[in-house]
Amino acid sequence: MNSSKRIATVVHQEISTPGLLGRNLTARGFTLDRFCPCLGDALPDDLSLYDAVIVFGGPQSATDDDNPGIASELHWIEHAVLPSKTPMLGICLGAQELARVLGANVGPRGDGEVEIGYWPVSPTEEGKAFLPETTSFFQWHSETFDIPQSAVHLAQNERFQGQAFSYDGHAFGIEFHPEITREMINRWCTSERGRPKLQLTGAKPHDNQLADHTEHALAARNWLDYFLDRYLLSGSSA
Repeated sequence: MNSSKRIATVVHQEISTPGLLGRNLTARGFTLDRFCPCLGDALPDDLSLYDAVIVFGGPQSATDDDNPGIASELHWIEHAVLPSKTPMLGICLGAQELARVLGANVGPRGDGEVEIGYWPVSPTEEGKAFLPETTSFFQWHSETFDIPQSAVHLAQNERFQGQAFSYDGHAFGIEFHPEITREMINRWCTSERGRPKLQLTGAKPHDNQLADHTEHALAARNWLDYFLDRYLLSGSSA
């Protein structure tokens, strides 16, 4: 593994932040290089400079082929990240992009149901090392992904089966948001784009989300430490 202690992070809005994950990695001594292709940034060609790649969530869709930023991310994941075997984590939109690159279907569930707020996520049989116990994680998505045929299905729940998968031991996609902070919940729930989503089926009220954050944030944070130590930053596979 590269010893430069740098991580390439891909975000999708000017206001995007890496949240708890950014704080965690900075505390571990990593420098985070920020790229936002949807605002015109070019993605790095030389991934030997990086210990890992993290593609965060965003309001776009992994099927937005007419969005030059999304198109460049899909091409980069397929032709640079995966061939380099650089450890990768895709969160929400990032996971959906990874799934699409690997040939899986991505899109709405089809019945208008969304998943917003804290919801339990359970390991599959093959995911019991990845997620040792059922844990409630923050969710904010109206689209989902099928598990790619070439991937290992790691986590699921009753409402959305596609919660986590790994590919080739070094790329991970998760639908949930372990990086969420209380400040981010408040911002997402009160933004012009986010506020209407709270009326959709499967969205929990703002106050409920904050109460659940108080109850579940520690377990989610503990899992994030575990995942970073055991998988993303260790060279281990799942």
